Amino acid sequence: MNLHYLLAARVAAGKPVRVVLIGAGKFGSMFLSQVPTTPGLEVASIADLSPDRAREACRGVGWDDARIAATKFTDDAGAAMGRGDIEVVIEATGNPAAGIRHARLAMAAGKHVVMVNVEADALVGPLLAKEAQRAGVIYSLAYGDQPALTAELVDWARAAGFRVVAAGKGTKYLPLYHSVTPDDVWGHYGLTPDEAKRAGMNPQMFNSFLDGTKSAIEMVAIANATGLDVPENGLAFPSCGVDDLPHILRPRAAGGILDHAGMVEVVSSIERDSRPVFRDLRWGVYVVIEAPNDYASACFKQYGLKTDESGRYAAMYKPYHLIGLELGVSVLSAALRGEPTGQPRELRGDVVSVAKRDLKAGETLDGEGGYTVWGRAAPAQTSLALGALPIGLAHRLPLTRSVPHGEVVRWSDVDVSRADALTADAIKTRHTMETEYGGEKTAGRALETA
Repeated sequence: MNLHYLLAARVAAGKPVRVVLIGAGKFGSMFLSQVPTTPGLEVASIADLSPDRAREACRGVGWDDARIAATKFTDDAGAAMGRGDIEVVIEATGNPAAGIRHARLAMAAGKHVVMVNVEADALVGPLLAKEAQRAGVIYSLAYGDQPALTAELVDWARAAGFRVVAAGKGTKYLPLYHSVTPDDVWGHYGLTPDEAKRAGMNPQMFNSFLDGTKSAIEMVAIANATGLDVPENGLAFPSCGVDDLPHILRPRAAGGILDHAGMVEVVSSIERDSRPVFRDLRWGVYVVIEAPNDYASACFKQYGLKTDESGRYAAMYKPYHLIGLELGVSVLSAALRGEPTGQPRELRGDVVSVAKRDLKAGETLDGEGGYTVWGRAAPAQTSLALGALPIGLAHRLPLTRSVPHGEVVRWSDVDVSRADALTADAIKTRHTMETEYGGEKTAGRALETA
């Protein structure tokens, strides 16, 4: 609770915290909107594929002409990091391969990295965190996004002496969403294609939120940051409101749905028949805890905490997250405290690519939220043993064999020699991580041909 005071001290010393933002999309724009009201936090440069679009984003969130004129806009992210007074680089492109490259450039330049790009983190985050440690800088998940907020709840629970039974977030989910494509996504959001287009909404990106891929990516990021387990058969998405969290998200042996205590899971805000869940958690995050003794269990009751019928399982939750509006917490934590707001510490989970329909040899995969595959969360060792193709690399790679609907796409099913240079570099990075955590026998051998 000292970030504001630490920043005030920097202001008094005339040493603002200066950052580079890479990617001025929705998340980046939300962060930019808070900069003018955070004295001592300065954006020295914004790197975007379209610098003009980035300038317009700044105007759109209320920046005045003087602030825009004092900021450098460029399409060269590497050059933007070169200034000696830059302390933090925010990677907000959403492109896994680009995220890996930018994070490594930032670390090589001695800058802390705030990885908004959870797609890159789920793909190779544990390796990047190790590389940051060796470089003497911080690699951090992005506060305001659900993985960092969930990791914070888990940390709170453990620091207070509670056993963490489950943790995760809420979303809107139905089983049929796994087959939705960008062509029919807007009906599930209650929008027409024209309305979405006028609002500048990307159908493939929004489809990744709907088809289960983004949930899988975020739960894997949480698992890798907290040591919690990923369900063997993928996320179950039980329909569950906040009052039912301690009833449903407890081990089967205690009457819940979990294989065991200590797992990630996503709860749905709608029932399987599309009825709304009472007191849903669609926009929030949660942690289910277990009282370590009878005294603590009695305290739960005395202080009004809702529990299961045994009184031992309870939940704490945050009903909303403000995404980029909260990102400054990560930036200041890295720069002023030398601490991440969540960080992958081990390889616990992975996001495997699953065919949305029968795929034919010769077809080209189109990545998360597209027409060909969706991402399913899996334990890391299961993914490595299968030789599964991570969803973060299932883009612009042609299939060498047909893959039936619902089957996991493997490295042996794609031609990695056709990858572009940026993707080929990401593939090699992934291979390095697979070898480090799983050994050569479980590493995706197809990677070696890239």
